[in-house]
Amino acid sequence: MTLQVGIVGGGQLARMMIAPAVELGIDVRVLAEQPGMSAGLAATAVGDYRDLETVLAFARDVDVITFDHEHVPQDVLQGLVAAGVAVHPGPEALFFAQDKLRMRARLDELGMPQPAWAAVSDAAGLDAFLEAHGGRAVVKTPRGGYDGKGVRVVSAAADAADWLGALAEDGELLVEELVDFTRELAQQVARRPSGDSVIYPVVETVQRDGVCAEAIAPAPHAAGRLADIAADIGEAIAVGLGVTGMLAVELFETTDGRLLVNELAMRPHNSGHWTQDGSITSQFEQHLRAVLDLPLGDTALRAPWSVMVNILGGPATDALADRLPAALDAHPAAKVHTYGKDPRPGRKVGHVNVAGADLDEVCYEARAAAAFFAD
Repeated sequence: MTLQVGIVGGGQLARMMIAPAVELGIDVRVLAEQPGMSAGLAATAVGDYRDLETVLAFARDVDVITFDHEHVPQDVLQGLVAAGVAVHPGPEALFFAQDKLRMRARLDELGMPQPAWAAVSDAAGLDAFLEAHGGRAVVKTPRGGYDGKGVRVVSAAADAADWLGALAEDGELLVEELVDFTRELAQQVARRPSGDSVIYPVVETVQRDGVCAEAIAPAPHAAGRLADIAADIGEAIAVGLGVTGMLAVELFETTDGRLLVNELAMRPHNSGHWTQDGSITSQFEQHLRAVLDLPLGDTALRAPWSVMVNILGGPATDALADRLPAALDAHPAAKVHTYGKDPRPGRKVGHVNVAGADLDEVCYEARAAAAFFAD
């Protein structure tokens, strides 16, 4: 009997699960938010993921429901579980990916290393935190932010006056210390419902304007103790939060050599796109294996180094195809992945992966190939 996976959300992450699903003989179905989305190849339904009846109808004939994003409301998630639908990751785990304040509190309970943080509901509370933490801090909206949205560096409560003024009664913002870090890292873990898990090599990520621009695997100068700590953090969070499927833990490496947890994603993640061409098992295949409780795949590198460079903005969608022959001719080692999305400034419309033995050469090839698609 063919296994069937339903993916809620029609973005590029769902799109990139289609190929490994076909290879494994898995029937993958997608509930897209609207027609013409990235994962339209497998879109069997179009509808509102916030409506329980719509999602229940989509889930009726699949073995498991999983997600392209973390925005499905808790009442819908709980309604699926109550109806006997297998949901991975489950509502209890996704709760912590959906609310950064609850995430911070739970990670404290688990003893995870984090920036200093607080919940604030007014200017006085924010000013008090600023005074206690060097006069600058990061303010985040607890829900809904991604790719730099809902994040603001402030030096006075007035810098977040609009957010504070828009808070509903009993509403709060998350404020965190402004971490003095040398670089950002990401640790990925895959975990099955039965409890088995595998770890990917920790990677270095480069952010531009709050959006991931590059990922280098493995992170340079991260062998031994640092890699072990990152792996231990990822494993502890996956188990402590009950995550099933892929988990990405974004980390700060501080100037004094510590690792601090920045953000979490409970799905395939931009920091793991390199795995498509640089790992024995891609994060997209691994996520499908994990949510179906199948044996997990080998996470070993195919080459000493792999680099992913995002294509951000870029030309019109049809122009991407026009430029593809020249990019592939100039850089035959590059693997180009496009998302079928209309471009706009800063939007991820594709990425390039290159793997090889020499890091400098791999970085050059990936960046140069991606540059063919820039405006």
